[in-house]
Parts: sequence; structure tokens; C-alpha cells
Amino acid sequence: MMRKPDWLTPAPDSAVANTIRRGKSAWTDGIHLLWSVWIFITPMFSGGYTWRWLWLTCATYPVFLLLFAMTLLAPRRAAGFWAVGMAAMGTALLPVYPAAISYFVFGCVMLRPGSHSIVWQMTRLLLLNAVFLAVASRVGYPWQALVWVPVMTMILGIVITIERVNHEKDAALKLSHDEVRRLAGLAERERIGRDLHDLLGHTLSLVALKSELAGKLVTSDPVAARREIHEVTKVAREALTQVRSAVTGIRAAGLAAELASARLLLETDAIAFVYTIVPVLLPPAQEAVFAMTLREAVTNIQRHARARSAQVVLQVDGRDVLLRIVDDGRGGAIAPGNGLCGMRERIEALGGRLRIDSGRQGTCVEARLPLQTTPDRFAPDVPDAAAAS
Repeated sequence: MMRKPDWLTPAPDSAVANTIRRGKSAWTDGIHLLWSVWIFITPMFSGGYTWRWLWLTCATYPVFLLLFAMTLLAPRRAAGFWAVGMAAMGTALLPVYPAAISYFVFGCVMLRPGSHSIVWQMTRLLLLNAVFLAVASRVGYPWQALVWVPVMTMILGIVITIERVNHEKDAALKLSHDEVRRLAGLAERERIGRDLHDLLGHTLSLVALKSELAGKLVTSDPVAARREIHEVTKVAREALTQVRSAVTGIRAAGLAAELASARLLLETDAIAFVYTIVPVLLPPAQEAVFAMTLREAVTNIQRHARARSAQVVLQVDGRDVLLRIVDDGRGGAIAPGNGLCGMRERIEALGGRLRIDSGRQGTCVEARLPLQTTPDRFAPDVPDAAAAS
């Protein structure tokens, strides 16, 4: 198998890398190449298809594709260089190749802000258009082209620039959410590790001492020996109960991380966040479903609800475990998209139900799963936990 060249590997801060971090295909931006069809349509309005147009197209279109790819694969600080090269190629070809206007437009649109401000981005667009106008007017292009090309490149350049800045912010926010989940899980594991160390260290020392004492008393005082052995059994059972309680904390780490991520996402968007979690031991599959349901609901609140506050409650309701997510946003009809359908399918696969009420006073999402109380389950005896922003 041929090895892909290093220059085709997207840089960590490239447009393709940001697209992949948003969970989309690396080929997503390739859809914009459909607009290059104008390169093959332009001759219909400017002298027809000639042999000169054919060989110039065969010579320049591959170069255009290479420059287009490099604007998406190159590091953020270098992407603008390839876009300017594309615009320069289009400007230079204007005297002999009218279809080169498309190269110039692509070059202006593919400019990325880089590490500079949007003001500098607009300045670069103005300079490129000034050079284009100078060359096009000298060659004798019609006044219509001298008007619509700069206007179109400026409008598209501004729109695409703002869109890319927002996408990069979304990618950075997603990374911060993933980091919060990772750190929350790591902190929880460290806490459980310390608890188990303290618990088992004390318990095993006590078991060792009582077992040694029982061994010494077994011949001289059998009654006392039996009492010590009974104490060893009691200590061991208590230790088992406490270990199960600690494991409950480990299994709750996924939901805890999701709550931490939800708080970060909503409060960053000035949405007050309150949650109340009743301690209940969930099987890993149920907890994973609740965590994904919480993530989907909170994402919808942040993107669409225009809410001022949101509340999450996890409680036992009869024979069910109920997760309720409520916001005070605009509500309204909800279109069953992929996120909602996937949420419902995951819950129903575990024998649960999903209900969504969306009115003028906000939206309420309720996910119910059957409470599992098999003999090997353990619910820790701890008070209700609540947190408020």
C-alpha cells in the first residue's frame, strides 16, 4: 500500500482537523468545489470553448485543486498564504483566461483569519480586490464584472470568515467539555482509590489482629476465640458493604462528569444550572443512557432553547428511575432529528420510556428506566445530593 505524503496530513490546527473534531467527515469542505463548475461555464459567455481555453484549463485546474487542498490542510498561520496564491493565480490569468475569475473568487473566500483580527482579514480582501480591479479594468473587462466580483468576494469572505471562527470556537468548546469529563472521571477514581486504601488498610489490619488473637485463644479459651472469629466475620461484612458503596461512586463517575460538562456549557452561555441527584446505584448500561440523554438535552438547550435557566433531577419514582431535564426557554414544536431519535431508541432498548413536553414556558424531557433491585445490587445509605450554580 502506498504511503500518504506528509503534506497531505492535516495540521492539528487546520480547517480539516477542526472539521474532524466536530465529528464530521474530513471531506466535508470539499462540497465547495461544486462552485468551480463556473470555470467550465464561463466560456459560454466569453468567446466560446477554444483550444486555448482547453489547455489553460488542463494546466491550471490541477494547480487550483492543490491550492484549495492546502488551504484546508495547512496550519492556521499558513493557510492564508495558499489562498492568496490562488487569488494571485486568478488575477494573473485574467488577460488570457476569463474563467480565472473563479480562481480569484475562491482565493478570497478561502482566506482564513489566522492569528490576526477580522479587521486584518477585511484589509487583505480589500487589497486583493483592488489589484483585481486594476488588472481587470486594464484588460477591458465589462463594468458589470468590475462591480459584482468585489461585492461578492467581500460578502462571501465576511460570511465564511464568521462561520469558520464559530466552528473553531465550537471545536475548542468540545475539547474543553471532553477535558472536563476526563478530569471529573480522573478525580473520582482518585477519590475512590484513596477511600479504598484507607478502608482496606484499616480493615485488613483489624482482621489480621483479631485472627491472630483467635488463634492464640482457640486452645485456652474457645469461647473467646469464637467471639473473636465472629468479630472478624462482622468486620469483613462491613468492609464488603463499604467497598460496594465506593464502587457505586466509580459507576456514578460518568453521570458526574456529564453534569460537570453541562454546567460548563450552560453557564458559559449565561444559563443558570441547578441539579438534584438522589443517590441510587445504576447499572453501567443505564447510567450510560442517562449520561447520553443528559448530554443531548443540554446541547439542545444551549443551541436552540434561548433559556435563562435549566434544572436536572435524578430520582426514584415508584419502580422507575427518573431523569428530568427542564428549561424555561422558548419551547415550541420539536422536530424528531437524529439526536432525539437516538435518545429514544437507547432508552426503549432498556425497557424505558421517553417523554418530551415543549410549550410556551419551556421544555421538559423525562427519561424513565426500570429500577433494578437484584440481590447483587447495593444502594448506599447517603443523604440526598444537591448542587446549585
